[in-house]
Amino acid sequence: MKTKLNFTFILFLISVLFFSCGDNKKTSQEKNKSIIQKSEKVFVPDFNADSAYYFVAKQVEFGPRVPGSEANAACAKFLENTLKRFSPDVTVQNFKARIFNDTILNGKNIIASFNPEIQSRIFLCAHWDSRPFADHDSDKNNFNKPIDGANDGASGVGVLLEIARQLKLHQPKIGIDIILFDMEDYGTPQSLQSNKEDTWALGSQYWSKNPHKINYRARYGILLDMVGASDATFTMEGTSMYYAPDIMKKVWDVANKIGYQDYFIYNQTNGIIDDHYYINDIINIPTIDIIHHDPNTRSGFFKHWHTIHDNIDVIDPATLKVVGQTVLTVIFEER
Repeated sequence: MKTKLNFTFILFLISVLFFSCGDNKKTSQEKNKSIIQKSEKVFVPDFNADSAYYFVAKQVEFGPRVPGSEANAACAKFLENTLKRFSPDVTVQNFKARIFNDTILNGKNIIASFNPEIQSRIFLCAHWDSRPFADHDSDKNNFNKPIDGANDGASGVGVLLEIARQLKLHQPKIGIDIILFDMEDYGTPQSLQSNKEDTWALGSQYWSKNPHKINYRARYGILLDMVGASDATFTMEGTSMYYAPDIMKKVWDVANKIGYQDYFIYNQTNGIIDDHYYINDIINIPTIDIIHHDPNTRSGFFKHWHTIHDNIDVIDPATLKVVGQTVLTVIFEER
């Protein structure tokens, strides 16, 4: 998915980003405490890229995971069963949503919780459905064909499933919720002129209005979208910077600290409408989007976005490793 937003109001962020003034009058005791904290080594599990790749490939094997299809139903069961291997606290949130042509379809958001008793929480999310239209393909004959969505959908889910596996093996200090959204990519086709708004990200819209737990709150959220292609670059996307600049800087700083500066770039780029937009706007949990940006394409996304070529061949385990290890480090450094 992902519609660009040319936010005029994003410009004001530049004047308020990143740093607040610190107190330069620390006592020697406070300084010593700070030094000790910095010297403490935090255990971070090793993200297994081969495992993540396996989870991506398994999703793609079902075929295009278009809502209402047999492939979608089969993949939903696979995702639910896989998450139940890693957590006893798995919720399947069934919902109905009206798509761009007024058809009502059934959807499933699949949620796994870790350390559910801990109030201090963050959530990680991705969409698991795939687009029914290859409406950005170079061949117009493919416009009405569904896509595999290996990168646009399955890559983020694959990373989250491997993170879930690691969370079963190594318990973090905070609570984690992993949310897999359905019906993200059923937005209005490129060929249709429509005044309808909010036809994308239907699963996250529903969850934001009806969270899986009453009065659910989290400190922040991280959305993964298109995180598996070779030579990916992840810029500081504008919607994330508007709603959660401090979280975005935290994640980018972690990525650069552990050696992934060639992937996580500090350049700010245009805002987009993705699942995180509705989460920020509706439920008001600051949420960022780690999403592939390519300045050399018209869309600004990776070159096979919404084409029939978004298949398993585009997935690079090295990129899955970069994103997965970054997110794991963020999780285990939290207190």
